[in-house]
Amino acid sequence: MSRVLPGDAGLVHDLIGIGFGPSNVAMAIAIREHNARAGGRQALDARFFEQQPRFGWHRGMLIDDATMQVSFLKDLVTLRNPASEYSFLCYLQSKGRLIDFINHKNLFPLRVEFHDYFEWAAAKVDDTVSYGHEVVGVAPVVRDGVVDHLEVTVRSGEGLGVHRARNLVIGTGLRPLVPEGVERGDRVWHNSELLARVDALEGTSPSRFVVVGAGQSAAENVAYLHRRFPGAEVCAVFSRYGYSPADDSAFANRIFDPAAVDDYFTAPGTVKRRLMDYHGNTNYSVVDIDLIDDLYRQMYREKVLGTERLRFLNVSRLTGVKETPDRVRATVTSLVDGEETLLDADVLVLATGYGPADPLGLLGEVADRCLRDAEGRVRVERDYRVVTDPDLRCGIYLQGGTEHTHGITSSLLSNTAVRVGEILDSLLDRGLESASDEARTVADGTGTGAR
Repeated sequence: MSRVLPGDAGLVHDLIGIGFGPSNVAMAIAIREHNARAGGRQALDARFFEQQPRFGWHRGMLIDDATMQVSFLKDLVTLRNPASEYSFLCYLQSKGRLIDFINHKNLFPLRVEFHDYFEWAAAKVDDTVSYGHEVVGVAPVVRDGVVDHLEVTVRSGEGLGVHRARNLVIGTGLRPLVPEGVERGDRVWHNSELLARVDALEGTSPSRFVVVGAGQSAAENVAYLHRRFPGAEVCAVFSRYGYSPADDSAFANRIFDPAAVDDYFTAPGTVKRRLMDYHGNTNYSVVDIDLIDDLYRQMYREKVLGTERLRFLNVSRLTGVKETPDRVRATVTSLVDGEETLLDADVLVLATGYGPADPLGLLGEVADRCLRDAEGRVRVERDYRVVTDPDLRCGIYLQGGTEHTHGITSSLLSNTAVRVGEILDSLLDRGLESASDEARTVADGTGTGAR
């Protein structure tokens, strides 16, 4: 027998959101704005569950001088509703910094400032989210062979509870990736936890850090550790000759346009692969040119002064890690001649990226009703709804994990505002269709229409 949390007995939500990162915050805002316009007509009831105790977005990466790599206009709402009261500009006005920001003449805010904007926006819709609640399972409710809603099991400090929904939107974000055979530990960190752990090193006089990776986060970590620990050597390890600059030119940035999603979705598989190959350098394993120049300038300056603390082990890769209570030894192997370099360090930072979580991992037997393509990937419609067998009438929407169908913006902020608007439109259209079908069933005398 399912146990239902107090106050939820018998209620079937129009939508339950799993996770409450920026994408589902944007979803909650879109629904809030729709409901304000619709009044009692076609208003949607939504509930979100987030396992973190409060809103947080890559907190371990909020280095004080790190900036966003997308324009502030690509916030949670503006591309969907430029007049929204939840925009970054409205946030600035509420903080008394709008004029200062305009005078700054910069499209790219500090990352810590944009995180504060996200928190501000999330707080405005926090009546729709339960923090400290982890979704641990989803089960179908079958009636006459048809699944018309789902039971979502949620774990919190109060125990397990069950909530019901006609639709799900999954926004569980990305998971840190580490090289095969390497395990995180006290001295082996993923860069996602850098700021959460680095304070413990204060007063210990670390002598060396090793940072593995060739992307923006890796370069930011190198610069940050070099600045914060002036007595330590910082060794950067990557397989290229140097950091590659991000292509953020105006034409290349069209790959992030909403219209590019349509192009990608309808393109044949061969064209999809070409587009990813052509434009991967807009986002993957690339670094802002200003940061590249700063690091090279610092490296050259140290060579001139004879005090080299910044080292770059290029055309190399990490091939071994051995951690002890007081040190970590990294084995770095040259890709050219196979020569090994042993680096004893206080900390090894793995800036080795992220991968999507299994979008259907929580769905249990519901996942068996979700269809996959010939390569085993989840089939997804243009409206971000998973393709399911006909008897599953519920909508399962993905915010992330759709790169193979929708392109490079799948997990990026660039298209978030537009994406949630498209999901909202789909929910409303399908809700109207369901209501029409139900009305026809009652008129035909073939059923009661009762849920």
